[in-house]
Amino acid sequence: MLKEIIIAIQGYYKAHHFIREHKLWKWIIIPGIIYTVLFVVSMYFFGLTANSFIEWLSLKTGLKTWLDKNGTGFLGFLFAFGGVMLWVIQMLFYFSLFKYIWLIVGSPVFAYLSEKTASITENKEFVFNSNQFIKDVFRGIKIALRNCLWQSVYMISILLLSLIPIVGWLMPLLAVLVECYYYGFSMLDYSFERKKITASESIYFIGNHKGIAIGNGLMFYMIQLLPVVGWVLAPAYAVVAATLSLHQIKELLQVKAQ
Repeated sequence: MLKEIIIAIQGYYKAHHFIREHKLWKWIIIPGIIYTVLFVVSMYFFGLTANSFIEWLSLKTGLKTWLDKNGTGFLGFLFAFGGVMLWVIQMLFYFSLFKYIWLIVGSPVFAYLSEKTASITENKEFVFNSNQFIKDVFRGIKIALRNCLWQSVYMISILLLSLIPIVGWLMPLLAVLVECYYYGFSMLDYSFERKKITASESIYFIGNHKGIAIGNGLMFYMIQLLPVVGWVLAPAYAVVAATLSLHQIKELLQVKAQ
């Protein structure tokens, strides 16, 4: 799996050179600006909601009152740190929901960009087929909804576990790994839908090559740490990188089979 993660990470470096060489910037910048505006606005309001939830939870459970009366400095630190971890997990959960909304809205652009990347990589003429394109878009939406459902189940479980002192401190790391896997999954599936591979076959393949999905999602989140520039570039770079990485994985599998 480590090798696949490395291939996925290298895919972003290759994607940057690929985009520059083939002048695909208009498919990167315009959707990226729209994504950035929506991202900033939504995360601002999500942050306010997360703070309100933690405050409501501490008051309803009586935890704040109990700590004010009986809590020691160390115990107060433990619960304060736990509150920070809970806030982080909530923000990851909110971001996950926003991310899937964006995957659904941006599905036509992502499907086109993946197909354009593959046609150049495989040296095939890109012929636009409106009927197939519409099918690809709806396939992308269905996969995004499926991943959103399963990821929400895991994230809610992680959110509950985060309430446990000390153990809950590890939950943000687990939440990030789950986020990375399912985001990378959605990016990789554009290549499978283009080749008319069924959703169940796509799920099976990616399930057996989790590293490529985790690596792609991990780099997406790393780029997101760069304010504005990272937010603009991350979504489309993830699509191109996933397409290039999957092409490399398939070549390696063919070599092993010989």
